[in-house]
Amino acid sequence: MNDRTSPHGFSVVICVYTEERWEDILAAVDSVRKQSLPPLETLLVVDHNERLLSRLTEEYAEQRLHEEVRVLANAGPRGLSAGRNTGIAAARGEFVAFLDDDAVAERDWLHHFAAAYDDPRVMAVGGRTLPAWASGHRPVWFPEEFDWVVGCTYRGLPPGRVPVRNVLGGNASFRRTAFDAAGGFATGIGRDGDRRPLGGEETELCIRLSKALPEAILIIDDRAVIHHKVPAVRERFDYFRTRVYAEGLSKALVARSVGAQKGLESERRYTTRVLPSGVLRGLRDAVLGRAGGAGRAGAIVTGVTVAAGGYALGQLRARRNGTTFSWGPIERDGTGETAPSGAGTPEGATS
Repeated sequence: MNDRTSPHGFSVVICVYTEERWEDILAAVDSVRKQSLPPLETLLVVDHNERLLSRLTEEYAEQRLHEEVRVLANAGPRGLSAGRNTGIAAARGEFVAFLDDDAVAERDWLHHFAAAYDDPRVMAVGGRTLPAWASGHRPVWFPEEFDWVVGCTYRGLPPGRVPVRNVLGGNASFRRTAFDAAGGFATGIGRDGDRRPLGGEETELCIRLSKALPEAILIIDDRAVIHHKVPAVRERFDYFRTRVYAEGLSKALVARSVGAQKGLESERRYTTRVLPSGVLRGLRDAVLGRAGGAGRAGAIVTGVTVAAGGYALGQLRARRNGTTFSWGPIERDGTGETAPSGAGTPEGATS
């Protein structure tokens, strides 16, 4: 086992919120413990659920003695952003990696992250997230171009190890100094348990990071693979429609924070090149009699329309009500018990 007193290496943060994912949480932690490059520590951040906090503390009592797995309470407001900020504040490693609580990482996940950081300009590294469908197979109508709806890598992202505007939060890592430069994840924009599935917090952070450090490089290495569970409810079209609408709302907040030019830079290419190609591919499959072709084409058109509606409404709300989210600096937590009360709370205006 590696030297856990060293500041080098990875702190892996897994944010959790419900006992319903108990087995998933254990599987996620186990996949981290089996990495070919062992992390310094795994930080389980529990989002305002005392029963789950107590149960996980008991489950990992032995590992805690060796500082291998630590269980923390979210020290900020309810939600994923504040949970991540709590983990960042408590992290001892030079790098902080994030893994979803319903995902498992392949054995060389951290190894591929680490290799990319040989370049000191690299401040963030993301990976490839593959869906593990509850039904055992992709719904025939579900277009790969919209796999981001279920938290996975989607068709249209470039392959290999490539520079990107932003990494995807459920399978990502950052230099600890990135948060010193840019602050933490913005609260009021990310997920909050089972409420409306807003997102975009990692996009906003990455754009803010690039502004704070213009020479910073952010990349995705598709060899850093995780497998993300997709429950049956998320295989349904009503979830698809709800999620793309929420994404439109989120993009409006991001654009409000960092400007439409940066906030929608990648989305313009996606909507003008990737999605039209997907529609044509679906229609071609329909003509050839392949299952789901027309459904995939229709889902893409519906997704664009509904997301655009969400964006328009989000812009209107932002103009009427002003910015609804903010971030603060991440203060290091020397004790490693919990994050300071300021972590993840609104401390600085976004605009």
